[in-house]
Amino acid sequence: MKILDVLPRETIIVDLKSNDKLGVLNELVVPMSGITGIPENKLVQILLDRERLGSTGIGGGIGIPHGKCKDLDSIIVGFGLSRNGVNFESLDGKLTRIFFLLLTSENSTGLHLKLLAQISGLLKKDTFKVRLLKAMNQDEIIDIIKSEDEEF
Repeated sequence: MKILDVLPRETIIVDLKSNDKLGVLNELVVPMSGITGIPENKLVQILLDRERLGSTGIGGGIGIPHGKCKDLDSIIVGFGLSRNGVNFESLDGKLTRIFFLLLTSENSTGLHLKLLAQISGLLKKDTFKVRLLKAMNQDEIIDIIKSEDEEF
């Protein structure tokens, strides 16, 4: 499976408007709620519950909020860019600009961890991050991910 297999085009937001963690989570779940049929507030609560265990702002301008949902049958990924950066309580204290949101079913631990590792690995590549930050639309994001996307 590749990231683009679970990243629907409509879950890619290239210009997040929010300037805080809660706002970004609320924005990111809107298209996911539309696809999954799970209410936005429920998805946000799942993500906030996970954030209480420790911030998913991993540093380097990256946030990978994620959570498990019993009402979900498969994995779904969202993507967001904040042009100005957001205080996402990142481990390095810096603003977060690139977000990958992962939602998985409660029984998909192995796949969940593999996907997190795949995304984290890609985001360690500075050229990949720079290209994402310069992207202006969904098609550019898809092309950039496709150029680096491998099976996980």
